[in-house]
Amino acid sequence: MNGKWQAQMQLWCGAVMIFGLLLMSGAFEATSAVTDAMFAILDAPGPLNYDPVLRFSLALMGAVTLGWGATVLAVVRGTREMPAAQSLALWRGITVALLLWYVVDSALSVATGFWRNALSNTVLIGWYLLLVARHPARAGQGQAARA
Repeated sequence: MNGKWQAQMQLWCGAVMIFGLLLMSGAFEATSAVTDAMFAILDAPGPLNYDPVLRFSLALMGAVTLGWGATVLAVVRGTREMPAAQSLALWRGITVALLLWYVVDSALSVATGFWRNALSNTVLIGWYLLLVARHPARAGQGQAARA
């Protein structure tokens, strides 16, 4: 598999995982300033009310996001030696899952007044789709079709 493509996908996964860590920072009072800054960028309507429910929610969302990035990273690494047809089938499944996340998360972000989150989601899914469209196995398929 193409080392450059793999490195770019690992960078994408790292960005997702870092965002998960940023979300988790709201779980603790000592690190809440990071979460405050992030919600300021999202144009939150006011200061956050760090009650136990919000702290748990941020910790949970952060952990899920961290795990999501790590899962895609495992797919990047696991498909390295996989036959092209199997690799592409797996990436199609991952892409469907990410598109589902994008539609639901972005719609709920807009509905709850956090439209800027939908913009960041668009950047993230666009970056992913550009990378997956350049998957090395796709290039091989195009060459085989032309032969």
